[in-house]
Amino acid sequence: MPQGDYIDLHRKRHGYRPDHFERKRKKEAREVHKRSEIAQKALGIKGKMFAKKRYAEKAQMKKTLAMHEESSSRRKVDDDVHEGAVPAYLLDRETTTRAKVLSNTIKQKRKEKAGKWEVPLPKVRPVAEDEMFKVLRTGKRKTKQWKRMVTKATFVGPAFTRKPPKYERFIRPSGLRFTKAHVTHPELKCTFNLEIIGVKKNPNGQMYTSLGVMTKGTIIEVNVSELGLVTPAGKVVWGKYAQVTNNPENDGCINAVLLV
Repeated sequence: MPQGDYIDLHRKRHGYRPDHFERKRKKEAREVHKRSEIAQKALGIKGKMFAKKRYAEKAQMKKTLAMHEESSSRRKVDDDVHEGAVPAYLLDRETTTRAKVLSNTIKQKRKEKAGKWEVPLPKVRPVAEDEMFKVLRTGKRKTKQWKRMVTKATFVGPAFTRKPPKYERFIRPSGLRFTKAHVTHPELKCTFNLEIIGVKKNPNGQMYTSLGVMTKGTIIEVNVSELGLVTPAGKVVWGKYAQVTNNPENDGCINAVLLV
C-alpha cells in the first residue's frame, strides 16, 4: 500500500500527461475483448466462477435499465373511478374458460396416449402381407427366402443408414421414401407442404409402424412450425398429427388431413 497520495499530489502539481485520456479510452475499449478472451479460454472451476460473476453483472445491469425505463415511462391517471369498484386483480372472470381449456388439453393427451383420435378415415382396408412385401431370393440356394422388399411408401429419419446386405431383413427402396407430405388444414381449408417427423401409427400393425410404412389411414407426425399454431398457454406448436388419405405408392405423393 502507498504511504501517501503521491500520485494525486504529482497530478496537482504537474497535471496529466498529454495523451492520458486517449490512452484511458483505448484501454476501456480493449477491456471487452480481453474479457471475451478470458471467458473463452477459462476452464474448469475458474470458467464457472467467471461465468457466474458475469451472469450476476448482466442481471444487475438489466434490472437497472428496467428501473430507469419504469421511472421514465408515463402512466395515464384514471380519474373517473366508480364507488365500490373492484380492482382488476380481484376479478375472477376467466375461471370457467381456463378450466375448460385445461380439461380439453388433458382429454386430448389421454386420447393420444391411448392411440385414439377422431380421424377423417375411421375404417381402412387392411393390407395383406403378400401385398406389402415382395419376397427376395438371395444366395445360390433357392430356399433362402428370408429377405423382403417393402412395396409401399415409407419414411426413414434424416440420419438413416442401411445395414450391410448380410444383415438387412427388410429393404425400403429409396424411390419409395418420402420426407414431405401435402397436409390440409380442415378449418383453414388450405394445403401446406410440410416435413414428416415420424410415423405414429399404421392401422395394419406395429411392425409396419416401426418400419415407417405409410399406407391409407396411417397417422403421421408433421412439422407445423411454419403454420404459426399456438397452444392455449401461448407456446408454439412444433409437431402435430395428420392422417394419410390417399394411396401414396399409386400417386407418388402423400396427401393427409391435419387432426385438430
